Amino acid sequence: MYDFSERNIVVTGAAQGIGRAIAEAFLKNNARCVVLLDWNQEKVLETQKELDPEGNRTLACGVDVSDQEKVHEVFTALYEKLGRIDVLVNNAGINRDGMFHKMTSEQMHAVMNVNFFGTYNCTAEVIKAMRDQEYGRIINISSTSAHGNVGQANYAASKAAVNGLTRTLALESARKNITVNAVEPGFIDTDMLRTIPADKLEARLKAIPPQRFGQPEELAASVLFLASDEASWVNGHIMITSGATKVV
Repeated sequence: MYDFSERNIVVTGAAQGIGRAIAEAFLKNNARCVVLLDWNQEKVLETQKELDPEGNRTLACGVDVSDQEKVHEVFTALYEKLGRIDVLVNNAGINRDGMFHKMTSEQMHAVMNVNFFGTYNCTAEVIKAMRDQEYGRIINISSTSAHGNVGQANYAASKAAVNGLTRTLALESARKNITVNAVEPGFIDTDMLRTIPADKLEARLKAIPPQRFGQPEELAASVLFLASDEASWVNGHIMITSGATKVV
């Protein structure tokens, strides 16, 4: 178990799936406060009640991370209430799959706006304060699709951009005791996974050495490590979490 008793954590896309599992894991590891952000306000408030019935260790808010103005308003309020933010997990993401020659401009921009610019918007709100307090952990949820995946040109591009941002921020922030890392999930058992046609999903399953899909809690464990003080010497790393030693 890690000690996050003095840490305030923000998790985006926290209403369900991977984000919810990450938020729950921080709570189980004694986080001082876990902030749950998600575009679906009704769902994120429901998740908050389930994870923290007394409401003593969580805050929840509905916000579209692609809306820079709204993100600024939310983070301004968080700093006023909490005083500081120690860990940011950029997990919010969407997919709008399709072959590139059939992909619309809307599909491309929607995915880039949430997956990359959403990560940018939230990171821009914390990076200066983290530099001033000389402490911070930023963990970006990327994807093995960043290496290329048929039917996901927009998604792959957005996650590749997240990886580039991760490595650059790691270099720029290291002297301020800030680490910036990313986790590249393979196939994790979430609602997004179930949008993949069954035949393609079966083929992917056969390529995974353990012959199963990952669980959100397994990914959350990687995030907790990167957010911990024990991972202070891990910086600019893109951690593949796919059940294999390579992208599958």
